[in-house]
Amino acid sequence: MRRFKITGMSCAACAARVEKATSSVDGIRSCSVNLLTNSMTVEGDAPTEAIELAVKRAGYGIIAEGKNKSGTKDTAEAGGEIKQSLTRLIASAVFLAALMYFSMGRNMLSLPVGAFFEENGAALAILQMLLALAVMVINQKFFINGFKGALHLSPNMDTLVALGSGASFIYSTVCVFLMTEGGSHALYFDSAAMILVLISVGKLLEAYSKGKTTNALKALEKLTPELATVIRDGKEVSINISELRTHDVFVLRSGDRIPADGIVLRGEGSVDESTLTGESLPVDKEKGSRVSAATVNLTGYLECEATSVGGDTAISKIIALVSDTAASKAPIAKLADKVAGVFVPAIIAISLITFGIWMALGEGFETALVHAISVLVISCPCALGLATPVAIMVGSGVGARYGILYKSAEALERAGRVSTVVFDKTGTLTKGEPSVTDVYPCDERLLSYAYSVEQKSSHPLARAIVSYAEKNGTELLESDGFSTLVGSGVTASVDGVKITGASPAFAKKHVAFSEEEDRLCAKLSGEGKTPLAFFTDERLLGVIAVADTVRDDAREAIAHLKKMKIHTVMLTGDNPITAGAVAKSVGVDEVIAQAMPDEKAARIASISEHGKVAMVGDGINDAPALTAAYLGIAVGAGTDIAIDSADVVLTGIGVTDAARAITLGRATLRNIKQNLFWAFFYNAVCIPVAAGALSFIGITLTPMIGAAAMSLSSVCVVMNALRLNSFKLDIKKQIIEKENKDMTQVIKVKGMMCPHCEATVRTALEALEGVKSAVADHKSGTVTVEGDAELELIKKTIVAKGYEVL
Repeated sequence: MRRFKITGMSCAACAARVEKATSSVDGIRSCSVNLLTNSMTVEGDAPTEAIELAVKRAGYGIIAEGKNKSGTKDTAEAGGEIKQSLTRLIASAVFLAALMYFSMGRNMLSLPVGAFFEENGAALAILQMLLALAVMVINQKFFINGFKGALHLSPNMDTLVALGSGASFIYSTVCVFLMTEGGSHALYFDSAAMILVLISVGKLLEAYSKGKTTNALKALEKLTPELATVIRDGKEVSINISELRTHDVFVLRSGDRIPADGIVLRGEGSVDESTLTGESLPVDKEKGSRVSAATVNLTGYLECEATSVGGDTAISKIIALVSDTAASKAPIAKLADKVAGVFVPAIIAISLITFGIWMALGEGFETALVHAISVLVISCPCALGLATPVAIMVGSGVGARYGILYKSAEALERAGRVSTVVFDKTGTLTKGEPSVTDVYPCDERLLSYAYSVEQKSSHPLARAIVSYAEKNGTELLESDGFSTLVGSGVTASVDGVKITGASPAFAKKHVAFSEEEDRLCAKLSGEGKTPLAFFTDERLLGVIAVADTVRDDAREAIAHLKKMKIHTVMLTGDNPITAGAVAKSVGVDEVIAQAMPDEKAARIASISEHGKVAMVGDGINDAPALTAAYLGIAVGAGTDIAIDSADVVLTGIGVTDAARAITLGRATLRNIKQNLFWAFFYNAVCIPVAAGALSFIGITLTPMIGAAAMSLSSVCVVMNALRLNSFKLDIKKQIIEKENKDMTQVIKVKGMMCPHCEATVRTALEALEGVKSAVADHKSGTVTVEGDAELELIKKTIVAKGYEVL
């Protein structure tokens, strides 16, 4: 994809003309012109020279953009243009004020103009002509661009303004010459000047507003520090970030913003990565951890080796991606593009017809001219051209703020049209790694025995038990004779006792299980967990359940989607029991289990027959399904934003961002529709009124009112799009509010005698809705419950298990 900066465009008609001219060049596959950013993106193998020639022949300037895609230079140029526009506006306003004093001030308010002008009407008319001419000279760009466009057979908004202002001036000038022969005539010099000034005001407001749409992009650009501290010849040296190279070792202290992507070589710290992932919680870093440019080292000292610098860093790729998205065109803009392509010629034709009708009605040349000019200056092709790109720019910028990266404007629009969301299970709805969920001891040393046996195994289930034991400070006992029971479990001698960890089915061949223990194992399996039985040659030591746990935000994300009337589906290759347990936990509407990776794309195609489907996966083994879906969303991509199979890349690891991406897509699409409605409605209503359609009931529009209305219409479209900046993706807020409702309740309980009693109480309480966790301690005789469950319900549950609540 190649990008070009286009100069000389003033409205949607210009953009349509440039797009048409470029698309006609041999070798161009696609072309998109963005009026908001004055840029053009081109795909194809046509020579750059041919593209530049086509654009210049259409009457516009073109500059090939360099490698800097962040837009910093464009931002500076835009600032310079705004200053120039403001200077022209102030100068124009001074001459206009004088003109209005000598025209409307004298005629309407009887303000003094001096004896000479009171007695010499022709001189006063000439003064008004000179003042109007000064305003026209200051704003000559409207006439230059307008007539240049007309000569190239591509009239634009400037053409309408130039025709309207020019016709008023020429007619008034003719009247001045007629006044030298005697008599009086109505003059429209004030209209000629006022049209230009009002349009300039509108353009300046539009430029300021458009500048605000790129605030998110500007904020991203400012995140990378200007200086970096590196180690050179054993000494710390401060250098400009442009001098930083890969393999340089840079130093980070508390509060330092990270200058490049890298790997920690020495030290420990805590890094705020919210600029990339949208997650507010800091991430701990140690040797071997990855760090990313533009994030902040909150605490600690780190020495890191730079792996990616400059434009190769993750933040630079994000800036480029957001910029490319803003420069691309959403499918919904096609109707506006078609209208814009014929808009200005149609308006000129309507103006001529209006003039002809009023002349035919015998209302006179002056009345016909006023209505014709009003039609020219009230018509606004700019609103049509800005309706889509301003919303896309703001929407993609808001997404980047939350770590949601849309690869194109089409992806952003598609996110707003999704009716079904399909989730992969492992690594998406779940954490993708097993962890201990339940411990049911028959022997108080169960966890120590299990830890001592499993610590020599590399199996994922063993790693889960070891990790759990280490977190709980469990004692590691002496063990030897470790061996693996192929397909069944592991065994080792711990403190001289042979301990085996295996499936319940294998354990039952060696030790007896009570009915309660059988039911326990069946229950755990039914919940999608993997129960592991630990036993000696004589007895059962207990059961430890391991499972791939559900992500903390999965239920909230699913609930949010369902609230939006979106159908949710879980698609997994796991067995129906495990899949069903996870589905029940998160609340999805439908489950498709035992789907092999090569079958997932076909399943997506089948679901797509009933609506537009978004597939949410980890972007690796879900690639075929992501590609097959109407919208592919890759979760947990972190700094890898170049996942080819996805349309939307989420840098965070939570499912919440997938719901946010669709919510923001809907809000942006709704905003675009509002903008397009206003643009079409404004022109559909105002043009007939300006032509005099309501004059029979006394409603007419003067050219000055028309110019003011035209200016404000574009500003209204841009300001409406800017409302997206305040759009709150508050799914996380809902989660936080729910967590804040949770409380810790400590209950004194009598009758707990052993770890088995603890397990009984804990299991019963954690089955209650509203209980987040329960910890029973028979030694202290307490049960600690976290959650928002009612205290009376907790008490009744404990009593029902045969214990007394004190």
